[in-house]
Amino acid sequence: MDKFMTPIWSDQVKKDLALSNPIALGKVGVLLGGKSGEREISLMSGNGVLEALHSKAVNAHAFDTGERGITELKNQNFDRVFIALHGRYGEDGTMQGALEQLGIPYTGSGVLASALAIDKQATKRLWSSFDLATPKFVMLKKDSNLDEVVKYLGLPIIVKPAREGSSLGFSKVTDASDLKAAFELAEKLDRDVMAEECIIGDELTCPIVGDGESARALPVIRIVAPNSNYDYHNKYFSDDTRYLCPTGLDLRLEEEVQALALNAYRALGCMGWGRADVMIDNKTNKPYLLEMNTAPGMTSHSLVPMAAKAAGVNYADLVMWLLSKAGLHS
Repeated sequence: MDKFMTPIWSDQVKKDLALSNPIALGKVGVLLGGKSGEREISLMSGNGVLEALHSKAVNAHAFDTGERGITELKNQNFDRVFIALHGRYGEDGTMQGALEQLGIPYTGSGVLASALAIDKQATKRLWSSFDLATPKFVMLKKDSNLDEVVKYLGLPIIVKPAREGSSLGFSKVTDASDLKAAFELAEKLDRDVMAEECIIGDELTCPIVGDGESARALPVIRIVAPNSNYDYHNKYFSDDTRYLCPTGLDLRLEEEVQALALNAYRALGCMGWGRADVMIDNKTNKPYLLEMNTAPGMTSHSLVPMAAKAAGVNYADLVMWLLSKAGLHS
């Protein structure tokens, strides 16, 4: 882990927080809820962040963007905001653009990186241009030749909306006859639907913190879900999903995953924090990038706080540090 300077990051957090003053952060808005299919999770994340800020004597206030408009946001006179929104209208660059216009510093990535990262097709094409390994894919249409899709990708096939998170609209197709129904399910949530090669093996996630060349990878987490099904329920509500940190994998493989995640984060131009989801091919031991989350969850089951804790930084300190790095990017 030393190679990726995780211990140095935790030391830096402690130094930064020792020099910070909660009063100097001013009036803070915690943006939560929103209008996306991940509203329920965003409310959980945002309330966790709000509680952490209150525990640090920060003048923080919840602001539900699903119920209150931009004009009201402007009138709140927030000095900075913590974005705890997930999915569309919060993680996709739209809220970031509004905050840039309003001149309100915010946590996380800017407009372009947020817009790219939420679009799985754009993300994978960009990563491929940097020779970063990601599973093969095709975009499905109503008139797609499904036999050709199966021939190209093989079975099983992962089908998902191109711009949704939390496994919403996700299907794992093991029989070619089920591909059409999987497409129809995903299409209910997004006009663009992706069919992706299914990598069989360990499922990992690697959080990243910081900006550009100073960004650092946190400890890798291995996810062991019931029946290898890391769906919406098993992500957020099941106590049967296990999270292993340390992963128990070979250290060299963990470092390879960290390097891949860092390169993926930098290629997208991410800032502040993010989390790369990765699969390990059990035949070749090769890691493959699935997607990048630019406003990761902050619930009791969330993975960035788990990795930060393993690196020596507790939940409240993580929230404070992220908030202290809020800024404008245009």
